[in-house]
Amino acid sequence: MRILVVGAGAVGGYFGGRLAAAGQDVTFLVRAGRAAKLQRDGLVINSSRGNLQLRDVKTILAGVAAAPFDLVLLSCKAYSLDDAIDSFAPFVGEETLILPVLNGMRHIDVLTERFGKERVLGGQCVIAATLDAEQHIVHLNDLHAITFGELVGGTSERTQAIADAMSGATFDVAVSDNILLRMWEKWVFLATLAGSTCLMRGSVGDILTAPDGKRAIENLLGECRAVAEHNGFTMDVDFDARATQVLLTPSPLTASMLRDVENRSHTEADHILGDLITRGGDAQKGEHGLSLLRIAYSHLKTYEARQTRTS
Repeated sequence: MRILVVGAGAVGGYFGGRLAAAGQDVTFLVRAGRAAKLQRDGLVINSSRGNLQLRDVKTILAGVAAAPFDLVLLSCKAYSLDDAIDSFAPFVGEETLILPVLNGMRHIDVLTERFGKERVLGGQCVIAATLDAEQHIVHLNDLHAITFGELVGGTSERTQAIADAMSGATFDVAVSDNILLRMWEKWVFLATLAGSTCLMRGSVGDILTAPDGKRAIENLLGECRAVAEHNGFTMDVDFDARATQVLLTPSPLTASMLRDVENRSHTEADHILGDLITRGGDAQKGEHGLSLLRIAYSHLKTYEARQTRTS
């Protein structure tokens, strides 16, 4: 299976590097500067699950002619989606499958409209990783998993073939027969975490020390769940148990979006919070018609406006 990983950042580089180290035919679609860095230093992963320095990294630049790939693994930031699509579109053939592991759902709409529903899978990943000053990938915790499946549900030979290809790569792999529900579950959890930690500018533990911190997280989680239910996706009791265990237990946990704000970087506010509001209809109206979800989104859009004005 010929696999094209779009980008070699923290997420794509991690999973693509693990696949390449396991002997899979992996090529990274990168910019010229990143390609030169990879050729010179290799792809470096620092992780509690095993360090890796991958030499002879296969790379390709946008605009270069190449045969279609069997699988495109897409892990770009949501705000870079359109540029990413333009870069990998020439490498998509009749049999190519596209596996995105972005958060939210908007990218599924964009990808299926561009390439057709038959070429796009649903997917998600669980990992905390970043790039350091040397562009080495730093794995920040022990979690490293990919879950994917057919958008129409059920199982298929092609998803099993992908699972087989990924099975020796050390990270956790699962094929879901209801991937859209799994994606909505992650979206609800992430929107709650991002909305609360960005709005309060603190960790889960910090928020829980505030007089109404616990109530704020619970209310925001309820609003996000209501949007999912409005779209036909009901979270089960297992999800509630997992989500509340993480969100209501004091810890230093924050969303990566808060780190983006603290680093004065671009955020995925539109994709994670804004699109959730758009899909919610009247489901997330709070008292006086202004929900915590809307307040958190407005907070982030205010941050973006100030960054644009002062940059």
